[in-house]
Amino acid sequence: MLRIALDAMGGDHAPAPIVAGAIQALAADPEIVIVLVGDQSTIQALIPADAPIDRLEIFHASQVVGMDESPVEALRAKPDNTISRLWQLMVGKKVDAIVSAGSTGAMVAGGLFSRRFLKHVKRPGIATVMPTAKGPCIILDVGANVHPKPGHLYQYGVMGAIYARHMLGKENPTVGLMNVGEEEGKGHELAQKAYSLLKDGLKERFIGNIEGRDIHRGACDVVVTDGFVGNVVLKLAEGVFDFLMKTVAKEIIPALPNDQAVAMGALKALISKYDYSTVGGAALMGIDGICIICHGSSKDVAIRNALALAARNARQKINEKIVKELDTLPRVDEEDS
Repeated sequence: MLRIALDAMGGDHAPAPIVAGAIQALAADPEIVIVLVGDQSTIQALIPADAPIDRLEIFHASQVVGMDESPVEALRAKPDNTISRLWQLMVGKKVDAIVSAGSTGAMVAGGLFSRRFLKHVKRPGIATVMPTAKGPCIILDVGANVHPKPGHLYQYGVMGAIYARHMLGKENPTVGLMNVGEEEGKGHELAQKAYSLLKDGLKERFIGNIEGRDIHRGACDVVVTDGFVGNVVLKLAEGVFDFLMKTVAKEIIPALPNDQAVAMGALKALISKYDYSTVGGAALMGIDGICIICHGSSKDVAIRNALALAARNARQKINEKIVKELDTLPRVDEEDS
């Protein structure tokens, strides 16, 4: 049985949809146990009478890190917060994975404080799935490390390729480096050094630099970038998608007087297919354990899928595969790592 700790109080809509998503996940997967972390009385009142209580536990935590709080300051000022308790369970090997829709900054900070990094990994990064014309790709990092060193980006390329192979079914995943131009030698010092490391370490799997417009074309299976650029790309993509769908609904569908119902149905199906809730969450790669970070506005479906994603990561033994491959690749100079 896999044990997954879930932050029941984290997110814009917590706790009711979070608990509901947990119940759905238990129904979908009979081989997981979920530990709900948060206020015990509040959580208990939300658990339905027919829930599989033999696979559902509550770990009481009296405090919550707010979305508007400084992550580091909040973790220190609120020692009994749900995110710290998640990491406590992980460090103590009481659970196999942790999931939260709460503060991303606090989740990352909690991981850094734990110092539970994989062998050879210096800084964790958040890997998210992005749709493209050729199927899904991985973007790494999208917010955990805004000031990376070249070696960090090199490790992201390795971890992203392994994740794409085993989680997305990409047999020979290719890796591209986000830059301001395709030619070798483009970009600032970080990009140029990372390019050399990726080229030497990944060989033919590294296709070189890519530009922002290449992501949705499906130019590569793994996009490597720093957390600042990656987060901007992710939020921009979300915004553009939302804008286009609303524009179609407002301006195009009304122009189809005989086919509005069919067109609206197709539009809703498209939105559902590419909505973040279908993926569930993003993996914090490089941590010795499984950590899934969800969108702050996650509801029950997103939480259910995030828990399923955590279980898949654990069963695929992603971390073991990352360590094994990093062991075979060239080491990075200390000044670049």
